[in-house]
Amino acid sequence: MVNCLYRSDEGSFRGGGSSYSAPVEVGKEYDVEIEDIAREGDGIARIEGFVVFVPDTKVGDQVKINVDKVMRRFAMGHKV
Repeated sequence: MVNCLYRSDEGSFRGGGSSYSAPVEVGKEYDVEIEDIAREGDGIARIEGFVVFVPDTKVGDQVKINVDKVMRRFAMGHKV
C-alpha cells in the first residue's frame, strides 16, 4: 500500500509524469543567441521558447552552449 501511495504522490509531484519533456537535454550542445540578461547577470537564450541561462554572456552574443542542468521551467548551461 505504501508503494501505491508513493507512485501516486510521485505522479502528481511531477505534474503528470513523463508527459512533458523539455526541448533540451543535459550534455547536448546547442547554438543560441543571448536575448536578454537575468537579474543575476546570466544571459538568457531560448530554445523552442524554453529558457536557458548562460553565464558570462551578453545580449546579442551568438554562442555554442552545453546544457548542464534541466529543470521544469528552465535549463542552465555554459559556453563551449
